[in-house]
Amino acid sequence: MTVAGATTTLAERLAGFAVRASYDDLSEAARVQLKIRVLDALGCAIGALDGEPVRLVRAQVQEFDHGGPCTLLGGGRAAPDWAAFYNAALVRYLDFNDSYLAPGETCHPSDNLGAVLAAADYADAAGRDLLAALALAYQVQCRLSDVAPVRDAGFDHVTQGTYAVAAGVSRALGLDAARTAHALAIAGTAFNALRVTRTGALSHWKGLAYPNMAGAVTRTTFLARRGVTGPLEVFEGEKGFMDAVAGYFELDWDHEDLERVTETILKKYNAEIHSQSALEAVLGLRQRERLAAGEIERVDLEIFDVAYRIIGGGEEGDKTVVRTKEEADHSLPYLVAVALLDGQVMPEQYRPERIARDDVQALLQRVHVRPDADFSRLFPAEMPCRVRVTRRAGPPLVAELADYPGFRTRGRTWEAAREKFDRLAEPYAAPALRGRIADTVAELEGVPARALTALLGEVAAPRESAAAGTRKRAP
Repeated sequence: MTVAGATTTLAERLAGFAVRASYDDLSEAARVQLKIRVLDALGCAIGALDGEPVRLVRAQVQEFDHGGPCTLLGGGRAAPDWAAFYNAALVRYLDFNDSYLAPGETCHPSDNLGAVLAAADYADAAGRDLLAALALAYQVQCRLSDVAPVRDAGFDHVTQGTYAVAAGVSRALGLDAARTAHALAIAGTAFNALRVTRTGALSHWKGLAYPNMAGAVTRTTFLARRGVTGPLEVFEGEKGFMDAVAGYFELDWDHEDLERVTETILKKYNAEIHSQSALEAVLGLRQRERLAAGEIERVDLEIFDVAYRIIGGGEEGDKTVVRTKEEADHSLPYLVAVALLDGQVMPEQYRPERIARDDVQALLQRVHVRPDADFSRLFPAEMPCRVRVTRRAGPPLVAELADYPGFRTRGRTWEAAREKFDRLAEPYAAPALRGRIADTVAELEGVPARALTALLGEVAAPRESAAAGTRKRAP
C-alpha cells in the first residue's frame, strides 16, 4: 500500500471494496439473478464445445499444458490461467451470453465467469465466495462502463474488463487488499484492447479477445499473489487509464454495492445484443402474418444509433458482406434475413453452409437499416425499433417495439434460463447431468465451488473426428 500519509489511490480503494465483498451483501433479487446468469452462461459454454476457435484453443491447451489443478469444461485439467482462457472462450463463443448497456459502452459481464470459476476451483473456495467474486466482477465492469466508456476512443470493452477479472480472481483467491491492489494495477496497465476487434471484417478474435485477457489477468493476479508489484496509480497517474484512455471520471468504491447484476439483460436470440428487439419484431411479424420469404420485396429497419453503428452498416463497417459466423452474428441485415427465412436465430443459423446459401445472401441485400434520432434518445433505457416489410403484393407490414423478453425485468426467470440451458447443452450432456448442474447452480451458496466444476468436467466435449456429427443442420 502507499506510505503513511500518502493519498490512497483509486486502485487501492477498489481493492478495499473487493476484499469486503461478501455474498451476505447481495439482495435476494441479486442472488436470484446472479444464479440465472451463471446457468445462462454455462448453457452458452456447453453449447459452444464444437466451435472452431474453441477447438483450436483446446488443442493449444492440450499441447502446452499437461494438466493442472483446475477443471476444463468438457473434461481435462489445466493451470488456472489456461482454464480461465478456455472456459471463458466457451462462454463467449456463441455470443449468446448476457449484456450490460451503458450510454457509451456495452459489455458482457458473464465473460468473467471462466476466470472466477478457475480461481475458485484452484482455491477450493466455497460456492458463496464464488458468487461474491462473480458479483464483484459484474459490479466493477458495469460501473466502469457507466463512467469510463472507451469505445469512442478506439478501445474495446475488454479494457474495463481487466479490472473486473483482476478484482474477481483476487476475491476468489482470498487475496488481501495490498495484493489485490497490485493485481488491479498490473492488469490495468498491461491489457488495453483495441476496438478494431469488432469493426470491419470480423475474425475469430471477436470471441477470443476477452477470454485471452481473462487468462492473462488470471496469470498476472497469481504473480501479485506471490508479491509482484504494479503501478498503483494506474487510474489517475501520469499516462494512466484516465490520462491515456478514458478521460477523468469519479467513482467512489467506498459506497458501491453488488447489485449491478440486476441491471444486466439476457439474450433471447443468438445474436448481437442490440439486435434483440428488432428480431423480436421481425419474428412476430413473420408468425402473425404467416409471412413467406418469397413475398418480400424489401425490409426497412429504423433503430437506435448504437445498433446502426455497430451492426447496421454504420461506422464499424459494411454489414452486407457476410462470410463467417463472426460477421453473421454482427450483421443486422443477415440476422433479419435469416430470421425471416428460418423463423429462428439460434446456433444453427451460423453453420457455414447456412451462411453461404443463396436465399439468405440475396435477402440480406434487401434489408436496409438506418438510425432514428428519437429512438436513439430512448437508448439504453429502451431498445426501440420499427420494421417495415414491403411485399410484392399487398400492403406493407409494420411492427414497432421498445424491448423484448430478457430486457430489464422481462423474461429473466429461472425457468427461461433452464429452458435455454437445456436447449444449448442437450448435444453434450444427458438429461440427468444437466439436471445436476442446474440444481448445483441453484444451491451454489451452500456447496463448494468444486461441486460445480466437477460436474462441468463430466460434460462430453466432442472429438475432432466426431464433432460434425453433433451439429444440427440448419433449416
